Amino acid sequence: MDEAFKALADPSRRLLLDVLNERNGQTLRELCAGLDMARQSVSKHLAVLEAAGLITTARRGREKLHYLDAAPINAITERWLTRYDRRRAGALADLKRALESAPMNDFAYTTYINTTPEKLWQALTDPAFTSRYWGVSFETDWKKGSPMTWAERGAKTSDPEQVVLESEPFRRLSYTWHTFTADWAKANGIDEETLGKLQQESRSKVTFTIEPHGEMVKLTVLHDGFDPGSTTLEMCSQGWPALLSSLKTLLETGDPLP
Repeated sequence: MDEAFKALADPSRRLLLDVLNERNGQTLRELCAGLDMARQSVSKHLAVLEAAGLITTARRGREKLHYLDAAPINAITERWLTRYDRRRAGALADLKRALESAPMNDFAYTTYINTTPEKLWQALTDPAFTSRYWGVSFETDWKKGSPMTWAERGAKTSDPEQVVLESEPFRRLSYTWHTFTADWAKANGIDEETLGKLQQESRSKVTFTIEPHGEMVKLTVLHDGFDPGSTTLEMCSQGWPALLSSLKTLLETGDPLP
């Protein structure tokens, strides 16, 4: 948290975060083109932001994309706003975002887990693990192009476009997000109005990147492909931090969060 505050103290780094807030997932070249800063300066600022956990990166071919990371801001929110007026602060923040910022169309999150790539892969794919911290079981062979069936709270969801996109064991996993059905909505307490909005949106996808990091493992989650103003993105942005915290706790202690 100290590193996050120090990184945010620099106006140039705050400007970089603003630029990523306007359009997430930019390359160094794209960031430099929109800023009055030398390439070397932008690189140094990005390194500080990444070290503080405020941004995360992902490879797309030879390009390196930069994304805002919600983890440190979420930690600051939990520490401080639980002590003050969260509802009022949240309302003001929502208003500020609506008036000043373009909506983000991606969600990126990085966490560090005291485990191995093999155990983390198992936790992302094995129903014995996913059902404990997520409440979801996946029926698939985890091969690229294979169909996936989601089982959650007694509701099963299948669709021809619900498939595995990438599968490199212990390194990278990507799949399309599930279809929003009436059975799924009923099982999860989703009202008809919200279900209608979800069903009108484009299908998104999630990508997990696993990287050794000393004695730990760095897990980067990128959930993208959302429509502007996406209801799915709003719901996932609230769900992912809690879900990944529970995953980390399960792997490090043997028990998920309550």
